Amino acid sequence: MKLSVVIPAHNEEGCIEDTVLNMLDLLKKESIDSEILVVNDHSTDSTKDILQRLTSRHPEVAFVDNGYSNGFGLAVRTGLDNFSGDAVAIVMADASDDPRDVVRFFRKLEQGYDCVFGSRFMKGGRTYDYPAFKLVMNRIANLFIKAMFGISYNDTTNAFKMYRRETIEGLRPFLSHHFNLTVELPLKAITRGYSYSVLPNSWTNRTSGESKLKLKEMGSRYLFIVLYCLIEKWLSVGDYKKGRQVS
Repeated sequence: MKLSVVIPAHNEEGCIEDTVLNMLDLLKKESIDSEILVVNDHSTDSTKDILQRLTSRHPEVAFVDNGYSNGFGLAVRTGLDNFSGDAVAIVMADASDDPRDVVRFFRKLEQGYDCVFGSRFMKGGRTYDYPAFKLVMNRIANLFIKAMFGISYNDTTNAFKMYRRETIEGLRPFLSHHFNLTVELPLKAITRGYSYSVLPNSWTNRTSGESKLKLKEMGSRYLFIVLYCLIEKWLSVGDYKKGRQVS
């Protein structure tokens, strides 16, 4: 099984090279057939130049330009439209995700699950230098989602997740343009009956560049996608369930 690692990157000249090379080195050591697909999200710094250099030197690395307007979710959607693997992981460009977690998640996916979700707030999970206000808002949002959907998963907003190709195809069409895509994908997977496992993962705050997540802008967008998925759960009468063909 081939793994694609999709990395959206907007103005990440300070960290994208290390992120890609560290990921590539570990996947090679673990003998995982893989590609690293970076999506250049309308960067205005030297990110694209760095990606051109990386792809010329490493055949396992590729990049595409985000063909939509600027936005994290749209960049990820570009990656999901272009990856070549049998499975795909969504990884942040700022090195906040640990490459060792990618390996662990892939091994779990190989056991037959449709998705593997990360939790930073279960036994074994870790966060490093998480801003206090964002942490409080994170826990409130995830508690709300747990209550609305009646699930035990406690970190739905975590961007770090892995999916089989057929799972991604079964979650289309995508609606989110921004970070709310990180909520749309798992909630659709759960609602539509895809199997999943939850593993602890670590998250480390960036040491270079600027965070692209703006809480004031994202609140209504998260709420919209949560309510959309909830309406699907209540009213779709199972039309989107895994494997079901609707005539």
